[in-house]
Amino acid sequence: MRPGKIVLAVFGALTALVALGLAIAGGALTWIHTTERDDDGYYMTSTERFETPTYALTSGHIDLGADVWGSDWEPLGDVTARIVAGSPGGGTVFIGIAPRADADRFLAVSAHDELTDVAFDPFEPTYRRHTGEAAPARPLDQRFWVASASGTGRQTLTWDIESGDWDVVIMNADAARGVVVDAAVGVKTGLLLPIGIGLLAGGLVLGAVAATMLYVALRNSGAGSGSPAPSDAAAGAPGAAAAGTAPVPEGAYPLRIDGRLDEPLSRWLWLVKWFLAIPHLLVLAFLWAAFMVLTVLAGFAILFTGRYPKGIFDFNVGVLRWTWRVTFYAFALGTDRYPPFSLQPDAGYPADLAVPYPATLSRGLVLVKWWLLALPHYLVVAVFGGTITWWAWGWGGDRGAFVGAGLIGILVLIAGVVLAVRGSYPRPVFDFVMGMERWTYRVWAYAALLRDEYPPFRLDNGGADPGAPPAAPSPPSAPTRDTSLVS
Repeated sequence: MRPGKIVLAVFGALTALVALGLAIAGGALTWIHTTERDDDGYYMTSTERFETPTYALTSGHIDLGADVWGSDWEPLGDVTARIVAGSPGGGTVFIGIAPRADADRFLAVSAHDELTDVAFDPFEPTYRRHTGEAAPARPLDQRFWVASASGTGRQTLTWDIESGDWDVVIMNADAARGVVVDAAVGVKTGLLLPIGIGLLAGGLVLGAVAATMLYVALRNSGAGSGSPAPSDAAAGAPGAAAAGTAPVPEGAYPLRIDGRLDEPLSRWLWLVKWFLAIPHLLVLAFLWAAFMVLTVLAGFAILFTGRYPKGIFDFNVGVLRWTWRVTFYAFALGTDRYPPFSLQPDAGYPADLAVPYPATLSRGLVLVKWWLLALPHYLVVAVFGGTITWWAWGWGGDRGAFVGAGLIGILVLIAGVVLAVRGSYPRPVFDFVMGMERWTYRVWAYAALLRDEYPPFRLDNGGADPGAPPAAPSPPSAPTRDTSLVS
């Protein structure tokens, strides 16, 4: 693929992702509008129990944009809020909405609980306790409430929302300690359905744009690289395996990953290779976003046709190839040669990856192999790559922040230290790291639906993949003339 088509494929995949997000959001809002309104047109929460041994429950500060846009700005248009609350014991309850400054001043010296978070399923509110010794005045005697309701039984407060900083306060009407209420909150607005329909329409339009971009980028994408002639495939020419013409040796996995230890290596360059690879990592972030989107599209294609779209296949294999070259350079430390910015095979670079194109794929396996069947391999690969850490330390108490390293990282770090001291990469370490990388990339290829063959549970150590075509024999060296007896 030419660079322009690569960029178009990435933008097409990202546009498809945005389109999907818009469509999901629009569908959710439309569903809420049609199923979650009550008879009065309010979108209500479920009724839940709130209680405190203090004098009051407050919502905390509700900022509706006055600090940024000014008091005359109406951030939500014509929106009405409703709070329904009642004391399960039959007591008299008070519900009020007040400007933040007035509510803070009213409860400044009185103990109260501020609602800071709510968890659902199961329902569990979280409060922040504000201490105080004095009892507050009766809330009904105050004149700063912009909306209020009080009485026995279920009380309903209705408020036309306006900009400002507000607090919701729930108390016993006599200002006594111990507030227990069953409450629900809701809003009524005419904006939800138009927003939902607009998001759905935007998602459909962007989806059509994304489909067009991907079609233009991926059609005939393999034609530019050219399919090697049968003689090339037999000789193991670069690109033969990727094009699907090279036979896979019996017992080998149909993913070839090679890495030639490119000695001599610099003693100290390995310390900054990760930094030098940042341009590649930035590009790969976009390529992998496209990779994931295109893999989902390929999954649907396999489900209905039994074939992996060739253009998407070539692109995804190219992303794996690019990733492997950067990994080999910056994180396996196998070469000092900077990797090319390319999806294509490169016979001159000491690291390469290829996957033969499958004629057909199982329609049923596409539903389970990427998550269920690959799960045992994910556990192994997690140990290799560091998702499961070999050592870890934490800070922040129970927050559980950890730092760790996988087996590959540990061994490469050891190899880097040995390289700095002795000037050579330990060959046994290199071979073992290659085996773990080979296992990892086979699992990636399987999970990305590129092949149906289940990855083997084995380490094929060494730089040359057992699935690679045998290298052509080296030509015999020209005889050298011994001149030591020539007089």
